[in-house]
Amino acid sequence: MKPRERFEPLVFLVSAPSGTGKSTLVADLMDSVPRLRRVVTCTTRRPRPDERDGVSYHFLERAEFDARIEQGDFIEWNEIYGDRYGTSRHVFDQALEAARRHGEDLVLVIDVDGKENFVAAYGEAVTIFLLPPSIEELRRRLEGRGSEANADTARRLERAQGEIARADRYRHRVVNDSKHLALERLREIVATERARRDPGPRPG
Repeated sequence: MKPRERFEPLVFLVSAPSGTGKSTLVADLMDSVPRLRRVVTCTTRRPRPDERDGVSYHFLERAEFDARIEQGDFIEWNEIYGDRYGTSRHVFDQALEAARRHGEDLVLVIDVDGKENFVAAYGEAVTIFLLPPSIEELRRRLEGRGSEANADTARRLERAQGEIARADRYRHRVVNDSKHLALERLREIVATERARRDPGPRPG
């Protein structure tokens, strides 16, 4: 009998400007599509009231984050608005092995620079860029997030325009003008990419 080939997960990298709604959409995608595993990235910023350590991010002290940089633990990292964000090699490799065992695919929320560094390090990935309907709508969403966002809306919008200018480097682009429709589009992308891979029977 021919030995069964090892299942190789797809890696979905999702990027979006701040305020586009990526956290909500990715959470809904994880809830509504089976066999997806979230790779939780790391940050030095303080948790928001609705965030949990190990679920939203791995929240690290700056000294620990810097020590991990020195140890070569990060596949990619970046500093944004004074806080650092990165993908731990150890966390990713653990998630990858678990996904191989269970027949799952991986999802990472990652910034534009991080996406390019990740692909350079690990090779092929399914890249998805979430777009706001317009810059004016993005401004409205940022201003509606509270005092933290209001204080730096201008620089977030400036950064967003730079990120949007690089959206054509992604395989898929989804406009989040309707949460329901954007989620359906994400679900379609996952289904299409899985069909393209055609892995045959999944383990388990």
